[in-house]
Amino acid sequence: MAGKVWSALQGRELEVGPRVEPSWKGKDWLLKRDADDVAWLILDRAGESVNTLSEAVLSELDECLGQLEARSPKGLVLRSGKPSGFIAGADIADFRGLRDAQELKDRLGRAQAIINRLDALAVPTAAVIHGFCLGGGLELALACDYRIALKSASFGFPEIKLGLHPGLGGMTRVTRLVDPLEAMTMMLTGRSISAPKAKAFGLVDLVTEERHVLAAARAAIDGEIKRSGRGLRARALSFKPARKYAAGKMRAKTREKARQEHYPAPYALIDLWERRGGGADLFQKERDSFANLLVGDTAQNLIRVFFLREKLKRRAENSSDLHYVHIIGAGVMGGDIAAWCALKGLGVSIADPDHAALAGVAKRAGDLFSRQLDAASERRDALDRLVLDFDNLGVERADIVIEAVPERLDIKHEVLRDIEPRMRRDAVLATNTSSIPLEDLRQALQRPERFVGLHFFNPVASLELVELVRHDHSSKDTLARASSFCGRIDRLAAPVASAPGFLVNRALTPYLLEALTMLDEGVGAETIDEAALRFGMPMGPAEVADRVGLDICVEVADRLRQSVKLLPETPAWLRDMVKRGELGLKSGKGLYEYSAGKPKKRDAAPEPDDAMIDRLVLPLINACVECLRTGIVADQDLVDAAMIFATGFAPFRGGPLHYAKTRGPEAVVAALQGLSQKYGSRFTPDEGWAALGATT
Repeated sequence: MAGKVWSALQGRELEVGPRVEPSWKGKDWLLKRDADDVAWLILDRAGESVNTLSEAVLSELDECLGQLEARSPKGLVLRSGKPSGFIAGADIADFRGLRDAQELKDRLGRAQAIINRLDALAVPTAAVIHGFCLGGGLELALACDYRIALKSASFGFPEIKLGLHPGLGGMTRVTRLVDPLEAMTMMLTGRSISAPKAKAFGLVDLVTEERHVLAAARAAIDGEIKRSGRGLRARALSFKPARKYAAGKMRAKTREKARQEHYPAPYALIDLWERRGGGADLFQKERDSFANLLVGDTAQNLIRVFFLREKLKRRAENSSDLHYVHIIGAGVMGGDIAAWCALKGLGVSIADPDHAALAGVAKRAGDLFSRQLDAASERRDALDRLVLDFDNLGVERADIVIEAVPERLDIKHEVLRDIEPRMRRDAVLATNTSSIPLEDLRQALQRPERFVGLHFFNPVASLELVELVRHDHSSKDTLARASSFCGRIDRLAAPVASAPGFLVNRALTPYLLEALTMLDEGVGAETIDEAALRFGMPMGPAEVADRVGLDICVEVADRLRQSVKLLPETPAWLRDMVKRGELGLKSGKGLYEYSAGKPKKRDAAPEPDDAMIDRLVLPLINACVECLRTGIVADQDLVDAAMIFATGFAPFRGGPLHYAKTRGPEAVVAALQGLSQKYGSRFTPDEGWAALGATT
């Protein structure tokens, strides 16, 4: 009896139809028929852990559909043979470097024809979906008559994140199937939805469990599953005036987040839906729009960013043996690191002599868990994993200890000397310093080989990058374990050498200081920020400085100025503001005044010009070239990835060095030389430009 109970509790194998020899088998697909002549078509890509759609996969599907047309079954069930999920979408590698729009339209036309052939089968069809069903995978499922989902399934159209929209007929089918506003929200945000939510608005016909898949599939083939109607709003949106009104609202909301000249895909998607409605030619229009987007710079650069992220993720793929984290310092950074680690399933303790600061950590953690976790039980479990350690006892049991106390060498030395003797000998010791060289910090340690920098960025929950800082005594094992730890908490570790400001702050500081210099010259903060926004930055430098904290900006700039040549001086009025406690967002007043966390900006500020954009952005790029030349970072891809994922540097431009290569290194150097003649030697091109093909 106990054996039967244990067996029932174990995970079930995927239901993939009858246990018979396939009637047809290709490299990635196999076809079986059961005793009732229901065909089961299984996708299980050879040599891959995840199913994706490539041209070869679709070509083989076309061959299989020919087999089904030649001998029609009673019905067809489509399923993935991968435990990881249904289909993760198109193979993004197929998209790289494509520039011929007409060739792409022809290729997409062939792919659409294959999916349309599935749609046109003269027998009932059902897709059974577990795990992820994304992008092209969802487009394929939409060509089936029914979609049966396991409770764990999730659905989404993430193409917008690559500067695209669905192109295989998914946009056309989903807006016909469900409430168009729900469908457009899915496509415009790129966010995934759960199986219950998909069922609620008709994307999914049935949600079930693995043990009921066979019965559910039979019910679908027999026509026994009832389908919900689209609703009154969907019917109203079939009329052009209603679509025009709704599309206007969508464009206005999209403009709040993305400019059309930077990110054309959401606007193209809205145009498609508004102007064509459910017309018969919409498949072709969808295909042509997708092709035109894909060959453009924005999509190609966002595809580059996708692979930069994958490259960083691969650095942290080793399983982490670090399960319990102790953090010292309950300021904003320490508290948010603690909350994030608890959210990701680690045991966490956080210590600080200021008990009020610890109480603040609990509140912010609760807010984070409420935003990130749907179930009350999940939020409770996350809070249970976070221990407010009033006596600093967690240091003795931790696998990794992270120091996050104020940016003063004497304070950090005192903390490091205190905790090192109490740590387990196999534990990793990390610092979250944002600018102090680790060679200075390690002087306080007896075993510097296990010491490493883990520089998180604020806000921790939004910015994916962590600078993994090595120093002259770091061991390979410590660096590997710290990198794996970053992967364990879903952060991207960028290896950098210890140097003042490391990479990100070294590059960001001249950008921020140039904005402050412009302010000193009488240029308004709104105009300066608009210049950065026009370039594609997610936020202007004046607002960034306020959010970082003007006191922190002054401290970092002063520290960097001791070792970095040609940084502009910090204006005296800024130091006076810091003395008065006008520190930016955290004090309610800085370069802007703040209300409810938002800056009060003038509506009618003077317009910036292109020269102002260069004056802000080129010093940042010049610093990136210096960091590459001096070995702070290993390669150009790492520079671009770090600046995008830590600062939000205009992703559609592909990264600062990629932007410089696209613009032309000679042209960038010439622009820097022109700025140097006009504004001073701080714009002098770094000698590292020669390695990028420019004459300095």
